[in-house]
Amino acid sequence: MSGSESRFPKSLIEFQGRFASESACAEYLFERRWPEGFVCPGCGEGRAWLLKTKAFTYECAGCGRQTSVTAGTIMHASKLPLTIWFWAAFLMATHSNGISALQLQSQLGLGSYRTAWMLCAKLRRAMVNPEREPLSGVVEADETIIPFRTKNDPIVVPAGRSGVGKMLVAGAVEVDGGTPRRARLKVIEGFGKDEIHAFALGAVAPNTRLVTDDWPSYNDIPEIKHKAITVGPMAAHIVLPWIHRLFSNLKRWGLGVYHGLRRTNLQHYLDEFVFRFNRRRTRHAAFDTLLGIGARTAPVPYHVLIRKAA
Repeated sequence: MSGSESRFPKSLIEFQGRFASESACAEYLFERRWPEGFVCPGCGEGRAWLLKTKAFTYECAGCGRQTSVTAGTIMHASKLPLTIWFWAAFLMATHSNGISALQLQSQLGLGSYRTAWMLCAKLRRAMVNPEREPLSGVVEADETIIPFRTKNDPIVVPAGRSGVGKMLVAGAVEVDGGTPRRARLKVIEGFGKDEIHAFALGAVAPNTRLVTDDWPSYNDIPEIKHKAITVGPMAAHIVLPWIHRLFSNLKRWGLGVYHGLRRTNLQHYLDEFVFRFNRRRTRHAAFDTLLGIGARTAPVPYHVLIRKAA
């Protein structure tokens, strides 16, 4: 087994045996955070001593700064055992349909729903690689709506492209030889040209062949080869099959796992769906990816996690 393949366990039994202790988890985090050896986040020094008085904490030989393996990561200042974090990451990354906070609380025997929800919310923040490559080649793009009603919204959700009582989402799917590869989803404020152009330019690479319906907001995107298809009486899912299948799976997933998505943190739920979709053929490798990104993701305080959407 190669080094890259041996980094992630492929079964629950293998996972339990490999990460049964705090020290095993800390060693794994160290390798993911500093693959070339320790680097002090303060001065950049590469020499350090492992302290005996503080768990998994290193003292820099240059500036004396003390840094734990979780400092500055999504696990920063957490009082939960590393084994709990690892189990949560493994279940979220490998479960084919995802896992709700209530299910995670039950599976891990956590004392409160709030703790389970916090684990899920923080791990979702590590599901977007800031260095990911944009979609390229042939890309299908479209928009969809997810019905949503607050106390101030009308009971009857209006039809059409109005944003009242709805959450608006733009999506794109990279298609290679008739097979979907990677996807992107983003919350948008409207279906106007500014919103659509911003999404397309952030999701796809220059010279991409973007295939859409004939909605005019897709016209004249800089450096993009745009092909608009007039749908007419033909069902849109016939001419743009993969993006509509993505939207359909997203809505079923939101209802099945979370009993409906909400405005609060909606983008992070979309990121979770995309993370799992893009790694649907390498779910166990996704565990390694999730912790690798998490080791480079700044901590998010609880009050930010629960902040209501505007």
